[in-house]
Amino acid sequence: MATTVDAQELAALRALSAAIGGNPHLTQAAGGNTSLKVGDTLWIKASGTWLKDALTDDIMVPVAMVPLIEAVERRDPTADKPQAFAIDALNPRGLRPSIETTVHALMPQRVVLHVHCVDTISLAVQADCETEVGRRLQGIAWAYVPYRRPGLPLAQGIAERLRPGVDVLILGNHGLVVAAETVAEAERLLHRVRSLLVRPARQTANPDTAALTALTGDSGYRLPADAEAHAVALDADSCRMAEAGSLYPDHVIFLGRGSVVARPGEQIADVAARLGANPVAILFPGAGVLMRGDAGSGADAMQRCLADVTARIDTAARLNYLTAADNDELVNWDAEQYRQKLNAAG
Repeated sequence: MATTVDAQELAALRALSAAIGGNPHLTQAAGGNTSLKVGDTLWIKASGTWLKDALTDDIMVPVAMVPLIEAVERRDPTADKPQAFAIDALNPRGLRPSIETTVHALMPQRVVLHVHCVDTISLAVQADCETEVGRRLQGIAWAYVPYRRPGLPLAQGIAERLRPGVDVLILGNHGLVVAAETVAEAERLLHRVRSLLVRPARQTANPDTAALTALTGDSGYRLPADAEAHAVALDADSCRMAEAGSLYPDHVIFLGRGSVVARPGEQIADVAARLGANPVAILFPGAGVLMRGDAGSGADAMQRCLADVTARIDTAARLNYLTAADNDELVNWDAEQYRQKLNAAG
């Protein structure tokens, strides 16, 4: 049974989760997850829920940790479906635990925070990530984990790199994990690491909203929810990086493979005809971005994330992109299809 101290820590975790979820530079849409271990139970954010809602919605799910860890150690495929380990008696809404529950279970610390910090991602997509992060995180016990699909493959990758005392993980093409024994300590560590990894964003001109509005016509496309999303189309280096492929998993989930850039003189109909489909977002170099009318709030959040990430990447850096196989694995994965369904339902 949870003690008063545990209840206080869970309340503190909810408050911190909401703060993290309200900061688009720390996490976006349904991305990122937080957890607290209480005895043999792992309380973790539910798949498809948003951290920003942690104080207004019941987004935490209890998971039986011991059998889950045993399944990971056996490489049992069941470990890739953490809903099989949810404690039904304490989960009346039947929510699924986060697809990254195994990552949290493997970390020995009581509190684990996984965020999609844009500064971290901007480093985690560079081929020189380990060297650059190592220069910045001197004195911190951290480990680099090359990209693997979220879920069991990522958990196995972490198990291979985890050393005693490590409380910070840099996940290639993905994000940041920090862990501590209390919520307060985890929050302090998160802000310390983030301050060491912070990178200035390249500045751009303002979007040409008049030109973008003229382009929309009766196409059903619209301006993005966040004006910051336009920056990726207003900076030549950012646009080049975005067009070259997918840089991290949530981009693929919410926006599709890579980014679509309009060619000189192309209208929306021309882009759609060239692709044989209506993309979720179209980048118009020098003008800004347009979103498909039915794009949900998750897509808007990730389009802004793309602008925030690419604006921070070293323009001379060689980048690691997700492969075609990586993209296919994400698009066809049951856990992500479930998350997309929740996102579409609002």
